[in-house]
Amino acid sequence: MGKMWLGAAAVLLVAGCSSTPEAPKVFGPTAYGKLTLGMTAEAALATGELAKEPTSRLDGCADYSLTGGPAPDPARMAAQAAAEKDLEEAAAKNGHSAAESAAVAQAAADSAMAAVPRAEQREIRDKAMGVSGGVSIGKSGLVTLAAPAGAKTPEGVAQGSTVDELKKAYGARVTEKNGEFSAPIPEKDGFVYRFLTEGGKVTGVFVTTPKISCE
Repeated sequence: MGKMWLGAAAVLLVAGCSSTPEAPKVFGPTAYGKLTLGMTAEAALATGELAKEPTSRLDGCADYSLTGGPAPDPARMAAQAAAEKDLEEAAAKNGHSAAESAAVAQAAADSAMAAVPRAEQREIRDKAMGVSGGVSIGKSGLVTLAAPAGAKTPEGVAQGSTVDELKKAYGARVTEKNGEFSAPIPEKDGFVYRFLTEGGKVTGVFVTTPKISCE
C-alpha cells in the first residue's frame, strides 16, 4: 500500500513540474519578442533570439534566423554572392562613358540580365524566411521582421491563415499585387505588414518597409 502511495505521489510531482507549452508570441506591429525595428545588429544579436551567423546577404542586408532556426546554406550563400557580383560588374559597365550608343545599350542590357538572378535569389530568401522566421539588418539597423510558424499579428493572422481571413482582419487597409498582400502599420510610419500567399493561404508574414535600403 505504501509503495502505491509513493508511486502516486511521484506521478503527481512530475505532473506538477511539467511546464505548459509557451503560447505563440504576438508578432508585430514593431517588434517580435526582444527584437525591435531599428535596433542595431549588435543589439539584435545580444538579445539571444538570433542565430550568430547570417543565412543570407543580399542588397546590403544580413539576414539572421531565429535561435534554433535553419543554419546557413553554403550553396545558397555562394549563389547569392555570385548574383551580387554579376550585378556589380554590370553596373560598373553602365558607369563608364561610352562614345557609341550601341555600347551603352549593351551595358544596359547586361545590367538588366544580371538583375534576374538577384531577383530569383530574393524570392528564394523570402520564401525560406517566411517559413522559419528571422530578421534583415542593414546599415540603418533592423529593417525587416519575419514571423515563425505559430506567431500571430495582433489581428490574428499567421502562417496558414486563409486569404479571406487576412482580408477580413485588415479590411480596406490591405492591398494585393502579384499574389502578395500588404497592409500599412499605423504605429510605424512607412512600415507595412507583408503577406506571402500560395493556394489561398498565408505562407509568410513580415513587417518591413520599402522606404529604407539596406545599403
